[in-house]
Amino acid sequence: MSHTPHELADDFPEFADRIAAMKQSDAHFAKLVESYHEVNRAVHRAETNVEPVEELTEVELRKRRAALKDEIYAALSADA
Repeated sequence: MSHTPHELADDFPEFADRIAAMKQSDAHFAKLVESYHEVNRAVHRAETNVEPVEELTEVELRKRRAALKDEIYAALSADA
C-alpha cells in the first residue's frame, strides 16, 4: 500500500484548471473538494501512523474518500 496522499491535481491532472475554476464558482463543489481534502489527510495520517486508528475506521475513511472522489469526478466531467 502506498502512503502517498491522493491529491486531486495528481489524480485528475487533465482537470487541474477546471478544479480551480469550479472551486471559485460553485460553492457545493468547493465544499466537496474541502471535504475530500479533510478525509484524504485523515487517511494519510492513519496510513502513516501519525494518528493511528482502528482498521475498520481506516477502511471507512478510504470508502468516504473514494465516494467523494467519484462525486468530484462526476461534477468535473458533467459539462466537460
